[in-house]
Amino acid sequence: MLRRVPLFSNVEPGKLKLLAFTSDRVSYDPGEAIFHQGDNGDAAYVVLAGKADILVDTATGPIKIAEVETNSIVGEIAILCDVSRTATVQTTTPLEALRIRKDHFLKLLTDFPEITIEIMRVLADRLSHTTSELSEARSRARKADDKELN
Repeated sequence: MLRRVPLFSNVEPGKLKLLAFTSDRVSYDPGEAIFHQGDNGDAAYVVLAGKADILVDTATGPIKIAEVETNSIVGEIAILCDVSRTATVQTTTPLEALRIRKDHFLKLLTDFPEITIEIMRVLADRLSHTTSELSEARSRARKADDKELN
């Protein structure tokens, strides 16, 4: 199953077996949180099957900022930046994931530069998407302010 995850596609089979044995396979029901915003970042999760929403807490309640699907990774930001969880991940369907503990995840990045490069691509893509959405939201807000002034 790990071979299908783009992040691990170039890792040799023996190393993938080791990763599978040193990680935990976890299951969640729809509506269950994998982790909450503010939690300690102790593991990353590779979604093997299912979907989840990424939610950010705001003063007016949680806002969905993205969706996670099969073969995605979540939770890596808290590990890489050594910060608490930046969002809540809540399942929308039954979900199966591989839970990779922080120490194993960091070792993977050290041992496999190709995984590190892929993680950087994932993060850069997320940043690009977020920047684009922020720009669009600011543009809409300016237009609304301009209409109110006129």
